[in-house]
Amino acid sequence: MAIPKNTICVWYEKDAEAAARFYASVFPDSAVTGVHRAPGDFPSGKEGGVLTVAFTVAGIPCIGINGGPMFKQTEAFSFQISTDDQHETDRYWNAIVGNGGQESACGWCKDKWGVNWQITPRTLIEAMLAGGGEAKRAFEAMMEMGKIDVAAIDRARRG
Repeated sequence: MAIPKNTICVWYEKDAEAAARFYASVFPDSAVTGVHRAPGDFPSGKEGGVLTVAFTVAGIPCIGINGGPMFKQTEAFSFQISTDDQHETDRYWNAIVGNGGQESACGWCKDKWGVNWQITPRTLIEAMLAGGGEAKRAFEAMMEMGKIDVAAIDRARRG
């Protein structure tokens, strides 16, 4: 198995494997590719316990580490998932929030392990890239939302 040149490392208190398996069940092109057990005791676990989990999220290689409670997740790190329509937006949002997660604002939500996600319809990204009045209207509409409403963003884009 080739080792990727760049891998995202995500710190979990203790449930890296459960998180990785959840992500693999929700997002296409995602999988758990390895579960690595500790060769000795470590600060948050014992020899033989799951130390790291290799996984992909939407094709991006990641490592989850069961590092213990020393470091907490913050909004300074998030996965951004681009969606094609309201159905896909709803599916991902509802999967994360419905599995013990929390809603936030502007398309952000947090999974039950504290990892932050941006569920972002492509129409919103396209509006931001367009700039000018279109971006301003879409941005102002987004600022009033939790989960993004694709139809409302499209209406805002048109003015």
